[in-house]
Amino acid sequence: MNHPDRIRWHCRRGMLELDLLLQRFNRDHLPHLDDEQTARFVELLALPDQQLLDLLMGRGAAPRFADLLHLMGAPAAARPIHV
Repeated sequence: MNHPDRIRWHCRRGMLELDLLLQRFNRDHLPHLDDEQTARFVELLALPDQQLLDLLMGRGAAPRFADLLHLMGAPAAARPIHV
């Protein structure tokens, strides 16, 4: 099980940009995630800082995390296109 305090600790990164985005996500969305979303968020946090920042800035695609990236404010480029 992923304890919320442990998840918040893992959100502390080496990049100010990530810290700011993740702090806002923690405050606004983390308490409302279901177990499956929480598990995927923990997976997302396991990515290296630069890869995570690239996803959040729309410089990559990760359909598995699309809903979380949307909540985090990632540009549409980081989310799959539905036709």
